[in-house]
Amino acid sequence: MDDEAPSECIYNLLPRPQPPPRQRLNYRSKQRNIVQKDWDSKKSAHKTMGLPKVEPPCPKHHLLKHSKEQKLPERKPYKVPVEGIKSSIPSDKPLMGLRTKKNFVQANVVDVQMQVPKKPVPIIVDTRKGNKILLEPSGLLPTLLYRKDFGKIPDYLIKQSEEEKKAQEEYDAYVKERIRQGSMKMLTEEERNSVLSGLKRNWAELNHAYQSLSILIDTHSKQIHKEVLETKMKKLEQDIDMFEKHKFIYIPRN
Repeated sequence: MDDEAPSECIYNLLPRPQPPPRQRLNYRSKQRNIVQKDWDSKKSAHKTMGLPKVEPPCPKHHLLKHSKEQKLPERKPYKVPVEGIKSSIPSDKPLMGLRTKKNFVQANVVDVQMQVPKKPVPIIVDTRKGNKILLEPSGLLPTLLYRKDFGKIPDYLIKQSEEEKKAQEEYDAYVKERIRQGSMKMLTEEERNSVLSGLKRNWAELNHAYQSLSILIDTHSKQIHKEVLETKMKKLEQDIDMFEKHKFIYIPRN
């Protein structure tokens, strides 16, 4: 018996029908009909392909000559609107035979003589081929030298100087009033020099401590110590600069 032959079985005697293929489940939105209706309302059918509805030709009626040609509409009488009618021509007749004694030739000569001649635009030729450029925007003329405001103090500097002068006067008046009331006193030259030398001495000590820091700042405490020294040195530098710039320094008595 051949091994490749199908084995006989009672289940193979009658062919069994194949099961119908399962339909794949697809997502279908509930709003599909609304969206499709809205989309169709914005479309215009047969927009570039002719009329949307055309009656098909009837086979009983044969094609006649000139039946496909376009016919002009029926002619209708045209009525001119009342507002479009122009005013009638005036009936008065102009006076004839009037002549003027004006000499137009002599008048034109006088007008030409009285006209101011145009000044030629200054140009400069800077190449051997004759290329021309305008002289004024070329930068070769000292135009800034002949300005009306050349050599004068600008207005914004005058205004700034007046504001500074006014502020200084108000400050001096305030200081004098405080001195008169006895709440402020002025440092003498010795006291000012003593305070200034003390500030410089403190700055030198902080600078020595700052220069003694390690090159590698690898801990948080070292970083904080460095920032504290920098802040103190910056504050002392501002105080030293203030004492050196101002000769008269006022402090409260208390």
